[in-house]
Amino acid sequence: MEQPIKIFRFNTEDAVKVASSSNEPHTHDFEEILIGMDGSIEHFIDFETTIVHAPYVCFVSKGKVHRVKPILKDGKCDVWVIRFHSEFVAEIIFQLYAAFHNNSNIFWPVERLTGRLPVLTEMMYNELTIANPSFSIIRHLLNAVISIVMSEKQQQQSAVISTNQNETFTNFLSILEENFRRPLSVGFYAEKLFMSARNLNLICQNILQQSVSEIIETRKLIEAKNLLTSTDKTIAEIAYELGYNENSYFSNVFKKKSGQTPGEFREEMRSLLTS
Repeated sequence: MEQPIKIFRFNTEDAVKVASSSNEPHTHDFEEILIGMDGSIEHFIDFETTIVHAPYVCFVSKGKVHRVKPILKDGKCDVWVIRFHSEFVAEIIFQLYAAFHNNSNIFWPVERLTGRLPVLTEMMYNELTIANPSFSIIRHLLNAVISIVMSEKQQQQSAVISTNQNETFTNFLSILEENFRRPLSVGFYAEKLFMSARNLNLICQNILQQSVSEIIETRKLIEAKNLLTSTDKTIAEIAYELGYNENSYFSNVFKKKSGQTPGEFREEMRSLLTS
């Protein structure tokens, strides 16, 4: 996916095509939000299968193995699909990970789905389809969609008691958010959570399929992309702010993870967001 975001509407005809295809479990290199307004899906994710009836919202984080099988209801299927790269909404993406790490699906109350979410999504879609879309406007709208989704998710979770692993992971993300700019070891986070580094790694692998070090590096990378896009700080200043002792090491890590140098990424994103 070349652009930072892609939006399309999945209808009854599309559902019939998918039903007749092999449709094997797969992973994405982007984040995905499904907003189901009609029909149902059989959603395989986190190695479990769940039947989800509209109205619903699903979030699939990058790298998670999943499969969606659409199910027609009264001959209908209607789903908005939003695909985007994590750096496009860097300031909120880890909150989305935290909210959805232990359950990717929300059964959405009808009166709260039929209004704001489809309207905001359609606004983004309409902006994307014009000759010179404003990605700045689209990013603000996507942030609004994500904020609404997280608010609903939190309301639904308030009555649910989390497992120990879920609580530990959520606490880890909270500590990470306060400290990811510092050059700290995995042991620091494990100590804060009163556990061994090995057990913390096991929990992170179970929930997000990444080691603690990979999650820390991912958070740093997302923040680096955010700073490259939204500030005039030099690459050296950003590297220092994120706890890298050497600018060259930061640039090498960035290119390895992103396929671009920090300067190339900054140039590309600014051209998109100011168009």
